[in-house]
Parts: sequence; C-alpha cells; structure tokens
Amino acid sequence: MNYNKAEFTASYGKFSQIPPPERIEIAFAGRSNVGKSTLINKLFNRKNLARVSSVPGKTATINFYGLENIYFVDLPGYGYAKVAKSEKQRWSELIEGYLNSDRDLRLVFMLVDMRHAPTADDIHMINYLIDEELPFVIVLTKADKLKKTEREKRMAAFENEIPYFDEIHIIPFSSQTFEGVEELRAIIEEIAEDSQENMY
Repeated sequence: MNYNKAEFTASYGKFSQIPPPERIEIAFAGRSNVGKSTLINKLFNRKNLARVSSVPGKTATINFYGLENIYFVDLPGYGYAKVAKSEKQRWSELIEGYLNSDRDLRLVFMLVDMRHAPTADDIHMINYLIDEELPFVIVLTKADKLKKTEREKRMAAFENEIPYFDEIHIIPFSSQTFEGVEELRAIIEEIAEDSQENMY
C-alpha cells in the first residue's frame, strides 16, 4: 500500500450526516489527547494529514481518511472533563452511533496511554468492544516516554488492569522511534487483502 496517498475525505459532527458505507472501515478510538492524530500521521507518513492539537478534546467530529479500498475513521476522543455536558453527549452519540451502526467495520485500533493505568472510560470502551464482538487491537501510545524498567512495570500492571489482557493483541507504539508502525501497517494490509479477495 502506498501510505503517502491517504487523503482526508470528510468530517461529520453528527452521526446522521455520515453517508452509507462504501468501503471497509478501520476505526481509531481512545480518550482525548491519547495521540490518535499523531498515530494516523505516522502510519501515513504525513505531517498534517490529521490535525494534531495540544488542546485535548479538539477532535469533536468523526473524520474519514481514504486509502485504496479502506476508510480510516478517527473517532472523537472521549473522557475530556472540560467540555459542556451537551457536547459530551454529542460525542458519545457520535461514537456509539458509529460503533452500533451496520457499517463494514473490520477493526478498531483502541489507543491507551502506556504511561498510565487505563481510565474508567478506557475500560468501558474495551468492555463495549468485547460485548459487541467488534474486533480490536490495543495500541499503547507514547511508549518512548518510559524507561525500560518503568515500561516493564506498566506491562505487568496492564495484565491486571485490562480485561482479557491475555487474549488481546497489544502493540506498543511510539511516534518518536516508529516502534509499532510496521506491525500496525501489516495488520492494515492483511485486512485490505482479505477484503480484496472477498470481492472476487
């Protein structure tokens, strides 16, 4: 896949605005400021494909990026406290509306900050994905921010903090060292190939 050819397609502030699915989709979920935009930019080798904001809670829309036969869907970050209740409600309707709908969603990349225990919202999202039987991979962001021993401690702690930890595919990721980028791309390419084969 030529990742440089990914393009921003559209963004939607309400679930009702999203057109019916035309391609298979891969979604990115995670709390505000966990690094979804940064991850998308790294995957596609671009600086500003997804706008990175230093202000948490900035992605308040569902953003679609297209590449070949896939749409990559950046869901709004959840769990940011300094937002009006009505706005939070809109985000949660957007996220749940999307995840509950009958789209051709092949995978969710669920992002969790590697430096901290998952938040209650993270656990809620992981349990939701499990309950709905949506396939997902957990991406542990900001891996370069931990020293080796801190990292080992966090990985050991995650075993108790993340439900069904042993059964989940987990990928540490760093935008600085590119750790995890190739593994994530390999998963994307496998999904793209599967869907191509199923078309014929």
